[in-house]
Amino acid sequence: MNLIIVKDYQELSQAAADLVAREIIAKPDTVLCLPTGETPIGMYRELIQKYQRGEIDFSEAVAFSLDEYCSLSPEHPQSYYYYMQHTFFRHINIKAENIYLLNGITQDIVAECENYDKQILENGGIDLQILGIGNNGHLGFNEPAISLNSKTHLVNLSDDTIHANSRFFKNIEEVPTKALTVGMGAIMKATKIMLLASGEKKTAAINKTINGLISTRSPSTFLQLHPDVTIIIDKDAASKL
Repeated sequence: MNLIIVKDYQELSQAAADLVAREIIAKPDTVLCLPTGETPIGMYRELIQKYQRGEIDFSEAVAFSLDEYCSLSPEHPQSYYYYMQHTFFRHINIKAENIYLLNGITQDIVAECENYDKQILENGGIDLQILGIGNNGHLGFNEPAISLNSKTHLVNLSDDTIHANSRFFKNIEEVPTKALTVGMGAIMKATKIMLLASGEKKTAAINKTINGLISTRSPSTFLQLHPDVTIIIDKDAASKL
């Protein structure tokens, strides 16, 4: 693992965007798998600014979204389809046909998941997997469990995740209890992985990711097995290392 500790969230966002930019400049048709949530917002803003300054071209890049809530339509402001479009995709020159997003309101979940995995394979697999991390060590919505699913799949969200995500909704009852997520197999097969974490609330999860025993009860510990992982965290998130 390559551990980078920066001063604050702004430096984290800049460092993350710099890494993404280097990958796309070196390989314009880079296949990205992208996260949602609070942590990557700064990175997306930095990438948009790089694009606007002419420093980076997304016209050949391919992007997959890491996960999606079930039961939320794409137009719902808390859906990850909405998040990715409004936070990032609409502000850069990525082609619509190169964007792959999970459908959380599909009538055939099995077919949706199988087709998503097929699309990843048809694009040559993930070149750069970008991840946030849950307080309980989840990656995407791969929650702590007795076993982990390697493929894109339906997951029942843990109480911890529902509670953590309730800050984005009017009340906890509005938070979806199920989601679709890319599985650990595709994540671990990515050529490169970048994990981002900011704030003291992520200290325990980061410490376990780096120093803990590898366990399905903490999915992020499996990153210890990957040959090319970069972890970028701020000083607050590094306080228990």
